[in-house]
Amino acid sequence: MAKASDNNQNNNQNTRVIFVERETYEKDDKTYFSYFVKGMVRGKEVKAQVAPHDIGGYAVLDIVFNGADKAELFLTPYEIRDDKTKRTVKGVTYGVRSYDADGQVYECPVKPMRNSDKSFLQMLLR
Repeated sequence: MAKASDNNQNNNQNTRVIFVERETYEKDDKTYFSYFVKGMVRGKEVKAQVAPHDIGGYAVLDIVFNGADKAELFLTPYEIRDDKTKRTVKGVTYGVRSYDADGQVYECPVKPMRNSDKSFLQMLLR
């Protein structure tokens, strides 16, 4: 894992800290966590659900959250250029991050669960 000072470059573009929160729900007599970013858009409260890229990511998220109800959302911009078509695709990937008392960083990549969640995230991050 990297130290906190090594990973500050991604958040320099946005000084406002946004958190991914989690809450429990029950299904088939088992308790699970759902992960989301919430906020206000045009006077309405919205919730954008996020999830890890695969099932094993839920164990990683449990380590990142370490018993807390929220962890920091971070964005990583990317740019991909197709040499044949000369087109460039730009975007961002999302991740959740927390820190230990000694500055150790724990991270897990996440993605919006549905297209509507992607739209909500874009609105909330403006």
